[in-house]
Amino acid sequence: MKLKKEKVDNVEKIDYDDKVYNVTTESGNVIVNEVLCKNSGGLGTPPHQRVMAGMIHKANKGVLYVDEVASLSPKSQQELLVAMQENEYAITGQSEMSSGAMVRTAPVPCDFLLIASGNLEDMKKMHPAIRSRIRGYGYEVYMNKYMEDTPKNRDKLRRFTAQEVEKDGGIPHFTKDAVEKIIFEARRRASRKNKLTLKLRDLGGLVRAAGDVAEEENSEYVEPKHLERAKEVSRSLEKQISGKEIERKKQYQVFKTEGQETGKVNGLAVFSGGRENEEIFGGIMLPIEAKISPAQSKKEGETIATGKLGKIAEEAVKNVSAIVKKYKGTDISNFDIHIQFLQTYEGVEGDSASISVATAVISALEDAPVRQDTAMTGSLSVKGEVLPVGGVSEKIEAAIESGAKRVVIPKANLDDVVLEKENEEKIEIFPAEDFSDVLKEVLVDTDEKNELIEEVREIIKS
Repeated sequence: MKLKKEKVDNVEKIDYDDKVYNVTTESGNVIVNEVLCKNSGGLGTPPHQRVMAGMIHKANKGVLYVDEVASLSPKSQQELLVAMQENEYAITGQSEMSSGAMVRTAPVPCDFLLIASGNLEDMKKMHPAIRSRIRGYGYEVYMNKYMEDTPKNRDKLRRFTAQEVEKDGGIPHFTKDAVEKIIFEARRRASRKNKLTLKLRDLGGLVRAAGDVAEEENSEYVEPKHLERAKEVSRSLEKQISGKEIERKKQYQVFKTEGQETGKVNGLAVFSGGRENEEIFGGIMLPIEAKISPAQSKKEGETIATGKLGKIAEEAVKNVSAIVKKYKGTDISNFDIHIQFLQTYEGVEGDSASISVATAVISALEDAPVRQDTAMTGSLSVKGEVLPVGGVSEKIEAAIESGAKRVVIPKANLDDVVLEKENEEKIEIFPAEDFSDVLKEVLVDTDEKNELIEEVREIIKS
């Protein structure tokens, strides 16, 4: 590998020529997995044939890119650090299954630029010493998930679509309307106002799936209808599961989308990868029911929540209890409040069901019926403010799929909503700034409703 040096504005610039090695690790056992050296045979292999350079040697005077760097074993990371510090590392040749017969050479040059990538959650698995060197002599960059929705960036997505078609080599090109549909998908999947997603791998998969559909139909070009069909046939496992869950809950009437109920509301949730900042795969209806019973404890009533709640969800229920106590005063001490998240086998995490829980509890306490054609999502502060949540578009789509006609969301999320035109006509969206706005839209009109809303509004103001 060679270096090209030149001076630009009296600053020496170095360009790396020839090869750049991209190494993705899986097992973590990379001492004999071609990074530091290569698995080069067993006892029967002649010693000179066991001397095979690893990627660090082949990347000498070049660039070594290691993906999923945190999956390297601690020993491998330590040895990689030694190689970087010394700019040389001995080549060893030993079978992975062998306990001996190692051939070891004198140190071989391995002066390279390391570029490593991984997930934020995996950084704790990195060896402290190697991460310290990265911070000390290099850069740590957190990659953006979104880019601004500007004409320039939309042009980039148009170019990206054409590149994916060329890269595939076997699918038709896209019509202008189909390309605009890809841009719409980038906007919808960002689920943030004035943003486009940068998860281009997923968009690329949609491009290829739509191309395959058009190819099957012997169409000269990919059209919007092919994209719609591709979205249907290439749904993620999580999206398929959420669809089946909605269908099952509808069939067994776990939730209703018409009529009225006391103490029962239709909340909304999302399927995600289960980790912080993980991708959202789809929405799902989350029915919640509240019941009031005389307190079992002589001291004061309790709030009891069931439904496989995560830590954040449990804390959200406690916040709701504080709001209800503020609203009802000492009267609530005589009651136990039972809150059930119905058939949540996958578990509940996050605080986006806060307004749903609060509505169910207030409905049960006041014997105030709730409209079942209305679903809702939103976080509730202890002051009664409705705070923004994630995945609002996916949640609204789940409400539509479930048969709801109305949905209440945080006002701050209103510009985040991106729906297909046909779905926009199927649902009414009501933005809420505080809890009184929620009650106004979800409670059935009665003589007591306005008095209740005014009372809650005065408490929030105070």
